[in-house]
Amino acid sequence: MLDSAQLETLSAVLRLGSFEAAAGRLGVTPSAVSQRIRALEERVGTVLIERGPPVAATPEGARLAAHAETVRLLEAEVLGPAAPRGDWPVIRIAVNADSLATWFLPALAATGERLFDLVIDDQDHSADWLRRGEVLAAVSGHARAVQGCDTRALGRLRYVATASPGFAARWFAGGVTAEALARAPTLVFDRKDRMQADWARAATGQAIALPAHRIASSEAFVSATELGLGWALNPECLVRAALAEGRLVALRPELSFDTALHWQWSRRAAGPLAPLTRAVRAAAARVLLAD
Repeated sequence: MLDSAQLETLSAVLRLGSFEAAAGRLGVTPSAVSQRIRALEERVGTVLIERGPPVAATPEGARLAAHAETVRLLEAEVLGPAAPRGDWPVIRIAVNADSLATWFLPALAATGERLFDLVIDDQDHSADWLRRGEVLAAVSGHARAVQGCDTRALGRLRYVATASPGFAARWFAGGVTAEALARAPTLVFDRKDRMQADWARAATGQAIALPAHRIASSEAFVSATELGLGWALNPECLVRAALAEGRLVALRPELSFDTALHWQWSRRAAGPLAPLTRAVRAAAARVLLAD
């Protein structure tokens, strides 16, 4: 049996970012916080916190912290109005950047008296965080539920391949061909982002090595596209106005690209997560295309 005070201390250090801040929240000395973390590490036989600065969880530390927050969620549900005010549980969620930029935040705003710790990762990889036990829920591109989790389909986020009018005139004057795509710079979010390459293959029937800028921001993707830095697939709901106003053009209007999204959550915390699950499904329904 793990010591509850030690688990609470681990969670506080990671949530607040330092031993000193955790000591202030818990009403103990920084030395006591350090002793609790050391004792917990000795108990489980591995390092749980990288001391930094800043402090960060090791993979095992993240799993234990998620377990501690699950316990806090369950306690808050049991205590109801008697739960301590202001000491809100933390829900750690893996979500892709485009969902965060387009529809996900209203779901968080609709879920009261919870704190959120968001891990930003590609929808094809976000379920890995659930599989490792490091988050309690995830927006995922995979329909199959991770072991120990439940899943619900949310809908499809539609993407459109876009470029500024000047960029399109310069690089695609002869059409969106394999030769043009092999020369024209594109944008990718990170090394995991295969969306532009997959669209190019669908457009031409060929696998193409695309020259690419790497920009890890959904909003900056749109700005960079408007400025003519490169072409990119952007969520249709983010670029609708820019397309209507002529600041962007669709490279192949008939060739959209849809990504199916699913909400997966830990079955152990299903009860406390139910309000968030309802809010997520409602927020998704307002923006995503139905399957």
